[in-house]
Amino acid sequence: MKRENMIIRHIFFWFVLMLVAIGNGLLREATYGKRVTELAAHQISTLTGILFTGLAVWVFSRIWPLKSLTQVWMVGLSWLLLTLIFEFSFGHYVAGHSWARLLQDYNLLAGRVWVVFLLWVAIMPYIFYKTGRTQA
Repeated sequence: MKRENMIIRHIFFWFVLMLVAIGNGLLREATYGKRVTELAAHQISTLTGILFTGLAVWVFSRIWPLKSLTQVWMVGLSWLLLTLIFEFSFGHYVAGHSWARLLQDYNLLAGRVWVVFLLWVAIMPYIFYKTGRTQA
C-alpha cells in the first residue's frame, strides 16, 4: 500500500478513537462518575481512555501496520492535533465551556492528568510500531 494511503487510513482511524473516547466519557458519567469526586473521575477516565484507545490502536496496527518512523510520527502528531482541535472546539462551541475551564485539565499540579492522555495519543503509533516490529 502506498505510504500516503496508509497515513490517510490511520488519520481516518482517529474518528474511531473519538468514538472510543466518547464511549469512555459516557461510561464515566453512567457509572463511577457519580460515586467519586470529579477529580478522581477525571483521573480514572484518563486511565480507562488510555486503555481503551490503546486496545483499539493495537488491533488496528496489527491489521494495517505503519511501515516507517516518518509514518509513525506523522500519524501520532496528526492524532494529537485532531484531538486538541476537537477538544477545544467541541468543549467551547458545543458544550459551552469557557477557555479557562478547558485549560484546567492541563494543570498537572492540581492532579489534572489529561496531558498524559494527549501524550499517549501522540506516541501510540510509535509504541505499537516498535512492538509490532519485534514480534515480526
